[in-house]
Amino acid sequence: MSLQQQIEEAISQGFEVEWMALENESHQHAGPATESHFKLTLVSPQFTDLSRVKRQQAVYKILQDLMPQFHALALHTYSPQEWQKRGESAPQSPKCGGGH
Repeated sequence: MSLQQQIEEAISQGFEVEWMALENESHQHAGPATESHFKLTLVSPQFTDLSRVKRQQAVYKILQDLMPQFHALALHTYSPQEWQKRGESAPQSPKCGGGH
């Protein structure tokens, strides 16, 4: 099972997922690693009334055993209401200066 699949499985088991997208952005960064940089957009009712920091801490807790296996994780966490207000879209990732 790929690292990406492991992350998706852990998130699905740890949260009530309304919508999730995990993008492998490793190709945009320098280095040979094929699973080093990820972008996670996660919509869950569990995020309602939680600060951005508390949401990220909850994700990190679920992924704590997997985190040593990758370099970076961009997190975009929303309650269903926030996701709807955003037009159901997450921000684009910035280009990496060392990317390909």
